[in-house]
Amino acid sequence: MKTVFFMIMILTTLYSKAQLKGKLIEISAQFSFTEGPTADEQGNIYFTDQPNNSIWKYDTNGLLSLFMQPAGRSNGMFMDKEGFIVSCADEKNELWRIDPVSKAVDVLVTGYQNKLLNGPNDVWVSDRGTMYFTDPFYDRDYWQRDSSELPQALYMLQQGKLIQIDAALDKPNGIIGSPDGKHLFVADIGADKTFVYDVNGDGTLSNKRLFCEKGSDGMTVDDRGNVYLTGKGVFIYNKDGQQIHHIDVPAEWTANVCFGGKQHAYLFITASEKIFKIYPDW
Repeated sequence: MKTVFFMIMILTTLYSKAQLKGKLIEISAQFSFTEGPTADEQGNIYFTDQPNNSIWKYDTNGLLSLFMQPAGRSNGMFMDKEGFIVSCADEKNELWRIDPVSKAVDVLVTGYQNKLLNGPNDVWVSDRGTMYFTDPFYDRDYWQRDSSELPQALYMLQQGKLIQIDAALDKPNGIIGSPDGKHLFVADIGADKTFVYDVNGDGTLSNKRLFCEKGSDGMTVDDRGNVYLTGKGVFIYNKDGQQIHHIDVPAEWTANVCFGGKQHAYLFITASEKIFKIYPDW
């Protein structure tokens, strides 16, 4: 009897997953502009609502809750290997590290060469703890300035030292590392291109080259090396830079994506006032 019961459970689970594959599911539409989704080890999702200066949590049981407010006008985020949330807090042009339990904030970056950053936008953290982030200039109505002090660039933070890696970008935005940590993808939304760099053993980057003729807001990568770009929906490219799929998202703008949920099986999509999830079928 136990064998029959477990077989029924397995078949039911497989049927449910088959029914969900490729179906875009709206989680909520209560926000102003969603961004920065990232998942912890269990698959719980944290994402930002920047106009409302807040970070939200969507757990693996489907519970949506306010995690933090105010939140430094957090934008892009990434969960590091120690379980801390690294956040692009552009209210004061800073990079934060947030304890998900106490919600204590460690300010990692406040400027570069005694100048204000433009506004850290998106971040990726390697397994070794090296942080890479983009710093485009988007004029914010909560700032007391209206001009830039630094070029729009890609940065690396390693052992407390901030290094400007690449300033030859029009408007760098989305950023993500490959599953093996050997490559870094950076979207130049201003030039409508995405580039890829080799990540060297010491964390430095080399061999910058064009990945595809498509820019992006936020971005992610799956365990097969497919790269997910955002804008008018989600554009999926294989590891060779060829588009293989597009997800039409019913929102004015799709800002960012990440994998999460149980077994990290779902793609989560932040899009304007909404957040969605989808079980891949490609």
